[in-house]
Amino acid sequence: MATLILVRHGRSTANTAGLLAGWTPGVALDERGAAQAAALPGRLARVPIAAVVSSPLQRCRETLQPLLDARPELAVQTDDRIGECHYGDWSGRKLAELADEPLMTVVQQHPSAAVFPGGESMRAMQARAVDAVREWNARVEEEHGEDAAFLMCSHGDIIKALVADALGMHLDLFQRIHVDPCSVTAVRYTRLRPFVLRLGDTGELTGLAPRENTGGGSGVVGGGAGAP
Repeated sequence: MATLILVRHGRSTANTAGLLAGWTPGVALDERGAAQAAALPGRLARVPIAAVVSSPLQRCRETLQPLLDARPELAVQTDDRIGECHYGDWSGRKLAELADEPLMTVVQQHPSAAVFPGGESMRAMQARAVDAVREWNARVEEEHGEDAAFLMCSHGDIIKALVADALGMHLDLFQRIHVDPCSVTAVRYTRLRPFVLRLGDTGELTGLAPRENTGGGSGVVGGGAGAP
């Protein structure tokens, strides 16, 4: 079956400000994020891409633009189901402030029970994203063959949830997964099981260097800003 290439959007102004963006409008790529996006066509130069699907949010569309400019034969289609988690009342707030919220412990330790105030549950977030991937996978395979690859540009928590599903992991373990801005994760779906071919590949090794303020082993809600 088809191979899914998941790209997390490049580093955004919300990432560097330490904000949980969610669906807040007007969140763009910062200078580094724009550079990451500009490098994406070169990183994917040898990969034939049959279709491109994007979260509707600005930071994802900006991440894809250099790739679309380099490959004018590709047209992007949007799918709300791979849009960021609806964090509700948490959207736009500083992650440092949210760390003291009792719900944050649930998000970290038992995310399958987490429901964001005025937003959605993490279970619902994963379910809609998995449904989207499965539907697009079948569509791409039908239109382009089982060896086709298609690309989706999405968000940290969405990609982590999709990887957990592909690995057969319970959602409660998904905070063990990390994907940096503009990293590439690849999953090949087959009739019997998916295979994770790449996870959080940035095409460089700086992301493996020790980092400050890692949160004491906590997963970064929203995905974080990546390596300095």
